[in-house]
Amino acid sequence: MIIVMKPEATEETVDRLLDKIKSKGLKPLHMPGAERVVLGALGDERVLAELGFEAEPSVESVKPILSPYKLVSRELHPHDSRIAIGDAVIGGGKFALIAGPCAVENAEQVQASAEAAKKAGARVLRGGAYKPRTSPYSFQGHGPEGLALLREAGDKVGLPIITELVDTRDLDLLADKADAIQIGTRNMQNFELLKAVGGAGKPVMLKRGMAAKVDDLLMAAEYIMASGNDDVILCERGIRTFETATRNTLDLAAVPLLKEKSHLPVIVDPSHGTGKRELVAPMALAAAAAGADGVMVEVHYDPPSALSDGPQSLYPEQMEALGNQLAAMLGALGREL
Repeated sequence: MIIVMKPEATEETVDRLLDKIKSKGLKPLHMPGAERVVLGALGDERVLAELGFEAEPSVESVKPILSPYKLVSRELHPHDSRIAIGDAVIGGGKFALIAGPCAVENAEQVQASAEAAKKAGARVLRGGAYKPRTSPYSFQGHGPEGLALLREAGDKVGLPIITELVDTRDLDLLADKADAIQIGTRNMQNFELLKAVGGAGKPVMLKRGMAAKVDDLLMAAEYIMASGNDDVILCERGIRTFETATRNTLDLAAVPLLKEKSHLPVIVDPSHGTGKRELVAPMALAAAAAGADGVMVEVHYDPPSALSDGPQSLYPEQMEALGNQLAAMLGALGREL
């Protein structure tokens, strides 16, 4: 429910209504604007109907929030959100290149990848310390040791870092070491994990599940925001379809659709979306043209030797070329890398 206050509404009245919302077991929202104050009440619709705010003299209007995802929806938050990861800003017209290795393998590899990302214009360094893999026999990451190497590489090149969380037991460590936390496709609907990162105090990048609808992604984001974290970034990374020519089917139509439905930033991962190195740059450029707030790509100093996702990882020179192409395209669109 959205409660629009009249311009003459006093601070005491606003506080009283917020207390009333809270006393009913609902989640109160206070959104002061330049001309008037807007309040929000989230929770059980049967309780919302009992508030009776329409009869309040200081209330101008009461509107239901029709979307099932209240905090994520543009109904409650019409303006684009900007999310800061370190000194990088994502959303609100800003475009961010996020790059790095799929998995942290050793100090030499992650440092070389970090330098390639930085040279290409990346604003955030990505890398997996914990790697959920389809096969139990595949490389699963180095855990805390890999996280320490990623942090060191990020500090050396001056980039904030983002890495994936797969288990709530590692949350405190990641919240301490990383600048942002990624929830991967396999955990998009791990609701206990979503609630946990909602209270972690770190920006969260939520990747679309491999068989998830757009509304499924938005409802998963609602779990994080309802748990207290407003800094959520949505990531389109391809979905499973009947097509086998690519690793996944990159759904670029989801970009403008998500931005129509939600105020949250949307980035695209063309590496996982295609699974093929030669397709990464074209789809990254297409994502920028579709209005994405950034792209996340994988780079490795020697992709054939990569322990994870070598076929979709760019060589350093390809990474630099992509950075130049993005800068040129964004300039034509009136945006900056």
